[in-house]
Amino acid sequence: MAVTSSGTARVTLPTDEQILITREFDAPKHLVYKAWTTPELVKRWWHAKRGEARIVEIDLRVGGAWRYVMVADGGFEVGFHGEYREIVPNERIVSTEIYEGLPEGVSEEEGATVNTATFTELDGRTTLTLLVQATSKISRDAIIDSGMEAGLQDALDLLEETAISLR
Repeated sequence: MAVTSSGTARVTLPTDEQILITREFDAPKHLVYKAWTTPELVKRWWHAKRGEARIVEIDLRVGGAWRYVMVADGGFEVGFHGEYREIVPNERIVSTEIYEGLPEGVSEEEGATVNTATFTELDGRTTLTLLVQATSKISRDAIIDSGMEAGLQDALDLLEETAISLR
C-alpha cells in the first residue's frame, strides 16, 4: 500500500530528560533540510498557524547562532534562540535551544535544551527524528505541559508543505 500522506509526528519520552519526535515527510531529505535551514522558508512553517514569524536569523555553521521570533495571534512575542554545535548538511544538526520567556529565576543553562535533528531518506520520503535533551525532568515536563505538541504538529505539517513546494 502506498503512503501518500505523512500523517502525524510521534512524540515519546525515552528518558526523564528527553522528548523524541519522529515524523515522516513526502519529500526527499535535501528539500526537508533546506526548508529547515533557510530563513525565508522557516518563516513559512515555524509559526505553526499561530501567528507570524517576524524574525528568522540563521548563521548555519558550527558556533553560529540562530533566533526565531513570532508574534502570536494574541499579539505577544514568542522567541527562541540557540547555537549550532554540529552540522552535517542534509543529515544532522545539533543545536541548543533557549526559550526567551523563561520564568524568573530559571537560568538559560537550566532552561536550555540540546536538540538533535536527523534527516534520513528512504524511497524519496524523509524521516525527521528530533531528540530534545532537557537538563531535568522538571524542564522536560514544562516543555510538554506548554502545549508544544499541538503547535509542533501544525508546524511540521507546514514544513512538509514547504518542502514539497520546492520540488
